[in-house]
Amino acid sequence: MSAFVEIQHDLFGPSAPRAVATPAARRTDPETSHKAAEEHTRSGARAHQQQQVTAAVRALPGRTSFELAMATGLDRYMVARRLPECVTAGTVRKGETKTCGITGKTALTWWPA
Repeated sequence: MSAFVEIQHDLFGPSAPRAVATPAARRTDPETSHKAAEEHTRSGARAHQQQQVTAAVRALPGRTSFELAMATGLDRYMVARRLPECVTAGTVRKGETKTCGITGKTALTWWPA
């Protein structure tokens, strides 16, 4: 039996996500980072990751980003990067802080919007 939570992707969730217009690379990042970010967005990989993260939050509400990653098998850095974009898209909201069950540090919790 897998230790990971299986996430079913719900294409007809409670609300359609808004387009995310946030930059995927910082203004101070090198040009190569901007090109990589453009390709990541253009290819649909960024949107797919946002859908994965939204599905994880819906399946496991109230978890920290690290807890979400560990429970789903998703990369923890990818989850942490996509969560703020999901907030912008209106599919996820920030919750209260709690002690993360993985790191023992205080961290934000994430909830379906």
